[in-house]
Amino acid sequence: MSERIRPEVAVQVGQRIRALRTHADLTVVRLAERSGVSRRMLTEIEQGKANPSLGTVDRIASALGTTFAGLVELSGSPSPEGVAVWSTDRGSWGYLLKATETDSVSVELWKWRILAGDGYRTNVESAAADSIVHVDLGTLAVGQPTRPFEVRAGESARVTSREPVVFGPAGEVVEFLWVVTVPRT
Repeated sequence: MSERIRPEVAVQVGQRIRALRTHADLTVVRLAERSGVSRRMLTEIEQGKANPSLGTVDRIASALGTTFAGLVELSGSPSPEGVAVWSTDRGSWGYLLKATETDSVSVELWKWRILAGDGYRTNVESAAADSIVHVDLGTLAVGQPTRPFEVRAGESARVTSREPVVFGPAGEVVEFLWVVTVPRT
């Protein structure tokens, strides 16, 4: 179960991180201190040599005063299909469709298709304080540490956890929308 972003998105994000860091007149050392991400990892991300987790990118984005959606420049005039952020060799995928930001929160709309044998695991850094899923096809298995549950096609559910959550199909395939609120710090 991977929560790594697609390589081409990682390159785009690295370029945007470098541009924002330079514009803010920050050194790699200073950004590392602010974000809690090592200098080496930051350098590799900026050079497109690393494939960071979404949680790592969220920490860097926050230290730069933006969000993941801001790094992929989704808040302006994005492609109507969104940005393909996550995929697997089996054919599972996750697209960030749209995002909006205020001073206190970023709201992201994601569309996911996960096939049997695949799963998407959030990590502690990217665990959303509050989110909602709506299933279009199949049954979504939501693995929460305290209360795992399932959501069937046509149903919606609130997902609240500050711990990692695993999303996967309860059968062969699941397609769902995920609305995530990300507090801005």
